[in-house]
Amino acid sequence: MNATDPPAPVYEPGNIAWTLTSTALVWLMIPGIGYFYSGMARSKNALSLIMLSLCSLAVVTVQCMFAALTPALAIGAAAERGRILPTLVFIFLWTTFVYDFIACWTWSANGWSFVMGGLDFAGGTPVHISSGGAALAYAIVLGRRSGDRKDFRPHSMSNVVIGTCFIWFGWFGFNGGSALSANMRAAMACVVTNLAASVGGITWVLLDYPHERKLSVLGFCTGAVAGLVAITPGSGFVSPASSVAIGFLGSVACNMAVRLKHHLKYDDAFDVFAVHGVGGIVGNILTGVFAQSWVAALDGVTSIPGGWLDGHWIQVAFQLADSAAGLGWSFTVTFLILFIMNKIPGLNLRVKADNEQRGLDLAELGESAYAHLNEKAESIHGVDSSVEIGAPAPHSGSQSTESVNEVKVGSVSTLGHHLLTSPAT
Repeated sequence: MNATDPPAPVYEPGNIAWTLTSTALVWLMIPGIGYFYSGMARSKNALSLIMLSLCSLAVVTVQCMFAALTPALAIGAAAERGRILPTLVFIFLWTTFVYDFIACWTWSANGWSFVMGGLDFAGGTPVHISSGGAALAYAIVLGRRSGDRKDFRPHSMSNVVIGTCFIWFGWFGFNGGSALSANMRAAMACVVTNLAASVGGITWVLLDYPHERKLSVLGFCTGAVAGLVAITPGSGFVSPASSVAIGFLGSVACNMAVRLKHHLKYDDAFDVFAVHGVGGIVGNILTGVFAQSWVAALDGVTSIPGGWLDGHWIQVAFQLADSAAGLGWSFTVTFLILFIMNKIPGLNLRVKADNEQRGLDLAELGESAYAHLNEKAESIHGVDSSVEIGAPAPHSGSQSTESVNEVKVGSVSTLGHHLLTSPAT
């Protein structure tokens, strides 16, 4: 080795192992999003949402996991009415012209937000605010879903819970891995992530209880995700006590945003803007309040002036500027991409009315998430597999609408009940 040669880079096996593990954890979040969305959709669209999340991973994988995860979040707004092939084109264009720009200004040493002093540890703006803004634009361009809104209810809470578990588990890599090394700052990020999610889930359930008088599983899962979103930008900057406040306030803000959506008449199918967009903005602002220099210094390298708790009062203004820029860029550029795509033959975004009624699984994929159960239902009760959930089956004799509903939902345990009680057996 020549004396003038640069020193060989030093690789720490522990840091490499933690970063690779975190990459794998974030990979798991992407099908988790698919299952989360799938469970909240109607059964005839369940498989298409899982497929879209996996395709997001495949299309954007050369830009690593955060980039693949973000459009998978955004496309939830187009659920049950957006064509799959144009969506894949959109994912590529959106990642290139929206995500890449925001990630650059947030995390690059030369990015304007980074130079200004904005704090975003794991993607409050590049991931959550950007996906929320894109979802809002997608919902506006596509328009509302057709049909009775009373039918737009989750078909499988089991899928929602499974998806939530994957997302929550993967978020340890999402936030903890953003330290890029196995150190105490990564450990702290994991601790505050779990705390915020737990508080967010319980808070949402308690907020909904006075209205429904029930402890909602969907509410808990949504609140947990809201808590995870809110803690993301501050996960490497805040203490455990502060994460409790962030989980609580993030869940409250997202819950209010979901309720407000019903008055604004836009059809964001799975409340992506209300949870990720609003949750990201609230998390960014609260990072400016609760960030502390001693937490950031746990990695032995990072030095920041902190937020309001450390007397750095301008930090919230930095966070607001970054949030507003991210939301504005994402919404505007997304709207332009979708508007142009909709004018290009073959890239029109919305499925035809009859295909929307039929469901994207069969219309776009030619496969169904519950084909085997539908076949069983047909053989037992003569139920037409094209029958909508909640619609009576033609030529079904004494078959009740309720029975059709239960079989079409795709519950194995419910189908077993019909098998045991059917006169045909």
